[in-house]
Amino acid sequence: PMGSERMEMRKRQMSTAQETPGSAQAQNNMGNRGSNACCFCWCCCCSCSCLTVRNQDEERVRRASHELQGEGIPNCEESPAPTLEEVNAWAQSFDKLMLTPAGRNAFREFLRTEFSEENMLFWMACEELKQESNKSVIEEKARLIYEDYISILSPKEVSLDSRVREVINRNMLEPSQHTFDDAQLQIYTLMHRDSYPRFMNSAIYKDLLRSLSEKSIEA
Repeated sequence: PMGSERMEMRKRQMSTAQETPGSAQAQNNMGNRGSNACCFCWCCCCSCSCLTVRNQDEERVRRASHELQGEGIPNCEESPAPTLEEVNAWAQSFDKLMLTPAGRNAFREFLRTEFSEENMLFWMACEELKQESNKSVIEEKARLIYEDYISILSPKEVSLDSRVREVINRNMLEPSQHTFDDAQLQIYTLMHRDSYPRFMNSAIYKDLLRSLSEKSIEA
């Protein structure tokens, strides 16, 4: 009868109306999931493979950055604070500047501003090598010096002419305390002629000299 057909149609309409919100919600969920989905899958959970890879990459970057910050600048030599007399003596000759740890530290600080600190580090490494007597230690230190300051692949390579490089390469066949003597002298001369005059006119030297002069007057 007509009445039963109307009731059946009404039930279907009500059923459709009840299902629509659920379907819409499902579609919304799918839409949200799609917007947050990663490149490999439709899931958005924390165990998703591409999110895991991304997190690992970010962690590696953070760790590398932290390690670089931790490396910092090599420590300077331990030395007492220089006296006014010592600082005045530095102006008399480069030899007097290089004789004292305080002088070398001040000069290193200046070289760092000119991005040439490797010259002083190389010279100091050669001085340290000269103090060694153990053959195996000498060979290891010579190898490290070569890799750090002579190799063209090193970011700390010092500037040497071809003649000196040939001497070093021959000496490295049987390293000794004097393997780098010619190179050390060349770098010492370079610092003396090129960097030392600028150091004497630098704010680093003048500020130190003024500070010690003021303290001397106050005393």
